Amino acid sequence: MMRKYIGMAALAALLLTACDKVSPTGLLIATSDVDDRAKMSYEYYQKHKNSFRVQRVESGEYTFLVGADSHMVDDTGRMTEMFDIAVDRNDLFVAHLGDIADTKAEYYIRLDSVVQKAKEKYVKKHYEPVIYTNANGEPQTYYRDPLTGMAMRLEDHKFPFYPVVGNHDITNNGWALWTNLFQSSFYSVFINVGDYNDKVVMDRLIFLDTASGTLGREQIDLLDDGALDPTDDKSYYTIRNTFVFGHTNIFRVSSFELASTFPREETFYLLDKFEEWDADIVFCGHVHQWDEQEVGGVTYLTLDTMSERNNPDAGDYLVRVTVKKDGSLSWERVHMSYTTK
Repeated sequence: MMRKYIGMAALAALLLTACDKVSPTGLLIATSDVDDRAKMSYEYYQKHKNSFRVQRVESGEYTFLVGADSHMVDDTGRMTEMFDIAVDRNDLFVAHLGDIADTKAEYYIRLDSVVQKAKEKYVKKHYEPVIYTNANGEPQTYYRDPLTGMAMRLEDHKFPFYPVVGNHDITNNGWALWTNLFQSSFYSVFINVGDYNDKVVMDRLIFLDTASGTLGREQIDLLDDGALDPTDDKSYYTIRNTFVFGHTNIFRVSSFELASTFPREETFYLLDKFEEWDADIVFCGHVHQWDEQEVGGVTYLTLDTMSERNNPDAGDYLVRVTVKKDGSLSWERVHMSYTTK
C-alpha cells in the first residue's frame, strides 16, 4: 500500500546495502526473522492506523483484483498491465501475494515508478481536479475526493495497493527495500459497506507475513490477541466478509512439489483460525501453480505466477472477486496479455 512516497535517490542509495546471497543449492537465503518483521510491522501499523486506508463503499458492492509472484526485474510490463486492468475496470483495490520484485534496488526503483504512475492514473480518474493559487500566485492542481470533499495534491493521495511480503522479497537484504515502499507486512484493512441494526457493517482484509514459511510465535500471539481486529469494542460493528492474503501456499499442489509449506502444527492453526474468522477466501501464491480447494467452508485460491519470465505466454494469471450488496461473492480468473515476444 503506497502510504509514503520515497524519492528515487533515497531508494537508489539502498543499492549499497544490497548483496547477493545464494545457498549452495541455488535457493535464496532469507535475511530477516519473521518475529522481528511482525514486531516492526505491528508497531508501524499501530502508529499509522489512519494511513491504512479504511474505505467506504456506499452501495456495498465492489470488485478487487489479486496477483502474485511478479518477480519484477527489468521488464515492468506485467506490473503495469495489472494496474491498468484494475484502474480501467474500477476495481476498489489491488492485492499482491508476495515475491513482487527480485531484490536489487534498481528493480525497486522501477517498481516504485510503476506504482506512482498507476496512482496518478487512479487519482485522475476518480478525483475532481481543483486549481488553487499558492502564495506566490502560481496555480497548483489538487484533486478532490467526491466522497469526503477533501482536496489534496496528487502525491498526498493514497493508491489502494495492498501487498504482502514473499520469501524472495526478504532475500539479499530485501526487507529494507520492501519496507521503504510498503512499511508493513502484517496489517488489516476494513471496508465500510453500510449500517445494520445500529452497527457498522464492514468487510475485512487480513494481510499475513508468511514469507518465511511460518507465522512465527510473535505473529501467532498477536493474532490470538486480536491485534488485527477493528477495535476491542465489538458492540458497534459486525463483519460481513473476510478475505485473507498471504504468500506461502497452505496446500501442496502435488506430492513432488519443491516449494515449502507451513509446519504441520501451523497449518492446523491456520485452518482453525480461518474458520474462526469465518473467512470467505484465502489467497496464496509462492508455488507458481494454480490450485483451488475448499476446506471447512473456506475457499483457498493459490495463484499462478504473473511473471513474464516464469510465464512468458499470455494467460489467466490474476483473480477478480465481485462482492454484491447482500455479501454474496463470485470470482473469476483474469487474462493478462502482455508478452515479451
